[in-house]
Amino acid sequence: MDSAKILQADFLDILFEGRNKDYGAYELRRKYEKRVRNALLGTMAVALLTVGGYAVSNIIRGIEAKNPKKPVIEQIKMEDIKLPDDPKTPPPPPPPPAPPPPVKPSVKFTPPVIKKDEEVPPEEEPPKVEEIKEKAVSTKTMEGDPNGIDPGLLEDSKGTGVVEAPPPPPKEEIFTFVEQPPTFPGGEEALAKYLSKNIRYPRVAQENGISGTVFVQFVVDSEGTIKDVKTVGAKKGGGLEEEAIRVVKGMPKWKPGKQNGRQVSVQFNLPIRFTLQE
Repeated sequence: MDSAKILQADFLDILFEGRNKDYGAYELRRKYEKRVRNALLGTMAVALLTVGGYAVSNIIRGIEAKNPKKPVIEQIKMEDIKLPDDPKTPPPPPPPPAPPPPVKPSVKFTPPVIKKDEEVPPEEEPPKVEEIKEKAVSTKTMEGDPNGIDPGLLEDSKGTGVVEAPPPPPKEEIFTFVEQPPTFPGGEEALAKYLSKNIRYPRVAQENGISGTVFVQFVVDSEGTIKDVKTVGAKKGGGLEEEAIRVVKGMPKWKPGKQNGRQVSVQFNLPIRFTLQE
């Protein structure tokens, strides 16, 4: 290399003087600093995006925790609501009666009459003890199962030979429409306040934007107690049905409905609307 150009040349030019610069090593060393700088800048950019995204996510969660979306509970009048069809399937036919249990063989009881031995006909002679030790005494002689039960236990006043089970206690009639329907303590306004105060919007429903009206069906018995709580209609999901049932079960006693001047059990339908505030 010319001595005049040595002062202006860098180390790589001096090192590769007279060598093949197109082989690749020259270019790799020439652009090494540029590649290192680009790699450092790329790494820093990815790190900033990761840390920044995590920080922004924490800030958003903190804001949502301080200002959660509150549910809007609206009371709906029953006359404005058409309940979904809930067809009832016919009850299954009653099972056939069970066959009567087997009975022991029995021997007809013969009233004792004092007679001479020669005056007693063979058919009226009393049976021997060995013959009746495994038989029951009855009004007639008949064959049976030695392991069965005493036939006298199956005989009733009608003579059918079957003991009828006692009838089940009558179920309390549940009315759908009555003269005086049941009411929440304090009326509809107090019911709306109770729902607004006690309902907590399920988190799953909030995160997935689920809202709508849940129809809760329950029975107010003759004492005003809430029972048989369930939801009817299309399921909304997100925990709305479970939350509505929980709040209804926790209600205080209602003022029971009346029919013909007496307190009766009444089926009640309560629509509860879940609305997310924007």
